[in-house]
Amino acid sequence: MPTRRMARELALQALFSVEIGKRDPDEVLDETFAHAGTNGAHRAFIKDLVYGTLEHASESDSLVSPLLEGWTIERLPTIDRLLLRMGVFELGHRPDTPRPVIINEAVELAKKFSTDDSGRFVNGVLSTAMNAERS
Repeated sequence: MPTRRMARELALQALFSVEIGKRDPDEVLDETFAHAGTNGAHRAFIKDLVYGTLEHASESDSLVSPLLEGWTIERLPTIDRLLLRMGVFELGHRPDTPRPVIINEAVELAKKFSTDDSGRFVNGVLSTAMNAERS
């Protein structure tokens, strides 16, 4: 049975498959659930992250773009862009999860799946976005 961290990892992998492969999210999630031992609660959480991240991508990009010094959202590594979108979605729409946990989970996924600098980068952007939302 996956933990929330593993569920976030599966959501990130599904988002990556949708983004890179231009695939239908329903199809990707069906494949994800067929290969991963997930229960109903984790499936609901994964679906919420995937569909919420996709639905609110423009909103997330608008919040994150001003925080990218010398970069555009499109130029970011795909994993970083997806983690920022997923993190911003979760920060704004999942009040049941403490904000520091959301940021830490995104940082850990960045360290695992992206570049050497991605963990610090994702931490900085999401922390700034979180503080901007509070003010």
